[in-house]
Amino acid sequence: MAEVLDVAHGLGGELVLRREGAALEVIENGVFLMDTRNGESERLLVTGAADLLAPGARVLIGGLGVGFSLRAALDHPHVGSVVVVEREPAVIAWNRAGPLRDVHGAALDDHRVSLVETDLVSWLRSSGETFDALCLDIDNGPEWTVTEGNASLYGESGVDGLARLLRPGGVLAVWSAGASPAFTDRLRGRFADVRVVEVPVPRGEPDVLWFARC
Repeated sequence: MAEVLDVAHGLGGELVLRREGAALEVIENGVFLMDTRNGESERLLVTGAADLLAPGARVLIGGLGVGFSLRAALDHPHVGSVVVVEREPAVIAWNRAGPLRDVHGAALDDHRVSLVETDLVSWLRSSGETFDALCLDIDNGPEWTVTEGNASLYGESGVDGLARLLRPGGVLAVWSAGASPAFTDRLRGRFADVRVVEVPVPRGEPDVLWFARC
């Protein structure tokens, strides 16, 4: 039986942090959101993008999660600095000083990391900052968003907006729990080079990653 470690009221509803055996899980409104069991696709989201960049790259990670992507970014030789955007205070607290801290070796304490506590979609529209890579993992995919407002990120105008935030030669990387042919088509209509990578998981459909380069 899972052990509940903490319950918080988040911006998207009830968030529960629980332990199931050796794994930590985050549940939102009764729906599984993320865990610490594997993380292969979450790490590849960043390393696959960073491999295409020159050393000293400035990387945005949208969605802190359990810290897998952030740890992968800090360990990559091409990454110079990382901006992490996460809207849920509880997720930040669990990663900064709670049980998730040990999962990524206190990655938030690294001097190369800047943490922004806000909604990613709103922040991207107003920040005006540019990056060498945008690594987005805030939903279960373009077809299954955590909140209704996130859907605009994956439409044509959303894709155009993301492309404008990339520096020349920059990479947009997007994580999904399933395929989305329509999103693939939108990316190919905007970017010169688009690669779709499937990452097998123990159960169900493979995770899907998109790497789109200007």
